[in-house]
Amino acid sequence: MHLHDIQESFDTFIRERCWDRFPASLVFAHLVEELGEISRYITVEEGYKAVGLGHEAPDMSGLAREFAQAFSLFLQLASHFGVDLEEAVLEEHQQMTNRFPVEEWREFMERWGRGRT
Repeated sequence: MHLHDIQESFDTFIRERCWDRFPASLVFAHLVEELGEISRYITVEEGYKAVGLGHEAPDMSGLAREFAQAFSLFLQLASHFGVDLEEAVLEEHQQMTNRFPVEEWREFMERWGRGRT
């Protein structure tokens, strides 16, 4: 399934439930909430929130669902503003390919990684 097809499927799902009546600001706030839930996994994984020292480990089986929820809200916002995400993503990928040369970035990241250990 292509991204365009996924976006159309979600558009239908949203319209059938009249969720397209929600203002973009509320959908965006909900998206931020879902991203915040993903951040919980990241902060535990990277040790910023230490499990057993005031923080509990999140149930990792729920992480995929959090990404899916955030993605569905992102799709809803894109549709609200008439953005064809597949087209936009492919165009952005091409621009990034031209803007960020592979070899230069590999060399930079090697240097960056050495400085962080």
